[in-house]
Amino acid sequence: MATERPSKLRVFSLNCWGIRFLSQHCVERYEMIADLLNREQHDLALLQEVWSERDFQFLKGKLSSSHPHTHYFKSGVIGSGLAVFSKHRIQDALLYQYSLNGYPYKVCHGDWFGGKAVGLVIVDVFGLKAHVYVTHLHAEYSRARDEYLPHRIVQSWELLQFVRHTSRGADLLILGGDLNMHPQDLGNRLLRSQTGLRDCYSETDMFDGSQRVNMKCDSLSTTKGSVPDKPFPYSDHEALTAQLSLLSSEDCANGSAVTDQMEVLSEARTVVKDGLCKTQALLNNAKYLLLTALIGLLLLLSVFCGGVLSLSTASLLATWCVFTMLSGAMLHMLFTTHIKILKETEDQMMLSSEILQAELTACGGTSSSSDACPELQPPHQFEREE
Repeated sequence: MATERPSKLRVFSLNCWGIRFLSQHCVERYEMIADLLNREQHDLALLQEVWSERDFQFLKGKLSSSHPHTHYFKSGVIGSGLAVFSKHRIQDALLYQYSLNGYPYKVCHGDWFGGKAVGLVIVDVFGLKAHVYVTHLHAEYSRARDEYLPHRIVQSWELLQFVRHTSRGADLLILGGDLNMHPQDLGNRLLRSQTGLRDCYSETDMFDGSQRVNMKCDSLSTTKGSVPDKPFPYSDHEALTAQLSLLSSEDCANGSAVTDQMEVLSEARTVVKDGLCKTQALLNNAKYLLLTALIGLLLLLSVFCGGVLSLSTASLLATWCVFTMLSGAMLHMLFTTHIKILKETEDQMMLSSEILQAELTACGGTSSSSDACPELQPPHQFEREE
């Protein structure tokens, strides 16, 4: 029978909206965030969009007493924006940058320039080996017409693969950050069904975290917009605090039903295939652009040789053709890379589906009862290595 440990774990997560010179009241809000963390004394603070290392160093100095152990994850053109502040010693860290993350020509969206990633820190929490993951997925700019859904599904797949392949030997798993998804969105369901993780937002009863340690979410709270005595909030996002109870148990968590896992995988593959078709269309457009510029350059050369155009006019038109040709070539390389990533993700999903189908077949072949094996462990379920 499970007995509750005498320890609580308080985890804080916030997207800080820390774009220097663009985000409003950035300096003042970092002061407020530091004061909040010093006052509340969370065990772990998982921050996103700390885009400037100078701001990270500011927070590190302010939190040196309350959260002496820190790590800042660096990637991409302007960084990953991910930072961890901990009361408990950080023993190791690892970063994985997502392979698909928007388009460079969508400058107003800007996701491509940030090195969206998942960071892992291994923390000693009350003598337990805790694997703590912090991440930030691609933004959802339009829920009705979400052109980035395939990208976010690929990121969700890479995230769950990273968690599954780095969680061996962990006593405790915690994933936090800005997923840019609702609890029942496809990417969220894919993540939960394939890893066995549970969502604190939707499940406040006891849920299992590993072979040795179970967790119970005691409470969830968020900030509520404005801050008392301040003219602006902590961020354009709300902060989330979860209080977890750690429970001792020798029982291992049951995985999601294999049929449910297969259904979610099938739905995810459909989205990836749709993204593949749309990216193929963009690649074809890049080819047409490249071909049109090349034909235009050849025609311009022949007309200029015939003496119809002046040198200045021909030079101007040639510059436009060369610029268009280079743009087409760069877009061709970009979309070719995206197609390879989407195809690789679909192949991995297909492989997982085949494994799940084999497990389901084996389960059905060992018993004539239709519910003899209702639930199986998800692939690479969290187990302590012997």
